[in-house]
Amino acid sequence: MFEKPPKTVCLLRLSAIGDCCHVLPVLRTLQNAWPDTDFTWIIGATEAAVLGDIPGVHFITVDKSRTLRSLAAVRRELRSKPFDLLLHMHPNLRANLLSLNVKARIRLGFDGARAKDGQRLFTNAQIPAGDRQHVMDGFFEFARTLGIADRDLRWDIPISDADRAFAERHIPEGQPVLVISPCSSPRRGRRLNVRNWRAERYATVADNAISAHGARIILTGDASSTSRAMADDVRTHARGDVTDLTGQTTLKQLLAIIESATALLCPDSGPAHMGTAVGTPVIGLYAGTNPERAGPYLSGDFTLNRYPEAVQQELRQTVDEVAWGTRLHNPEIMDLISVDEVCEQVDRVFASAPDPCEQH
Repeated sequence: MFEKPPKTVCLLRLSAIGDCCHVLPVLRTLQNAWPDTDFTWIIGATEAAVLGDIPGVHFITVDKSRTLRSLAAVRRELRSKPFDLLLHMHPNLRANLLSLNVKARIRLGFDGARAKDGQRLFTNAQIPAGDRQHVMDGFFEFARTLGIADRDLRWDIPISDADRAFAERHIPEGQPVLVISPCSSPRRGRRLNVRNWRAERYATVADNAISAHGARIILTGDASSTSRAMADDVRTHARGDVTDLTGQTTLKQLLAIIESATALLCPDSGPAHMGTAVGTPVIGLYAGTNPERAGPYLSGDFTLNRYPEAVQQELRQTVDEVAWGTRLHNPEIMDLISVDEVCEQVDRVFASAPDPCEQH
């Protein structure tokens, strides 16, 4: 597609945190292959709070709660800045409209099956169709289409000394730590979150980690009423001591907490991919969504995957028979994941973890 590396590249991916974490190794791969290329990333404001200080990348932040104002700001900033290449990695209507402000000779987007909301009308080149790929593998098709086959599975998200100091205040030296991030944000248009496990089950797992491993338990989550209620329920059911940081961390502080943990336990959510980004083993809980498509990329061995049973129970089909990315909407299917098997995974992670006393 290019005889020599492009001088300027614009990457468009607004959200969500997990997907932006999937995109970052692709950007690292391009940076490694094209060290002299100037990269710009148009990104959502929440996601910029985690990724927006990556060196060597110019970020244009979009506040999705103020779409019209953001469109005007992006237009002003890009008015006199043409690009050799646009990587249109967000196939939805808002991103498509934003892409109109990007002047680029080559506009590379998704294949027909993944080019939602008419994305192909806003691009002039497409990646090849992918057969049942993980989301990150789909993003890597952009690099492969550009002739870059090698992958740089590197995140290197900056974390300040102040944010690491915050984590150290809550993580005693030499003590193993299980971070529990129990809530996943509900999908747009749905009041009920069908990806969350029961609070009393998290509490039982926490008590097992305390008794079996002497672990410090840290609860995390955003400041929403859903997260607050879940955290309160976990603490009510837990017999052991639980440190509750729900609604008390910035996203960078949360990243530092996860980085310092022995393991992270969570459902299908952004923190799962933040854990992958900082190299922390993730015990992912999946029943309503398929972890082979969107699970923690490097923690497949620790992920509890009850999606096949859930598909059979709810749809009377196999995973191979349903459309890739099919989501299930019955919250009770998360009960297919038992406490005992989650405790077993926690035990496995803690048994394989380096001695925390030897890391200091």
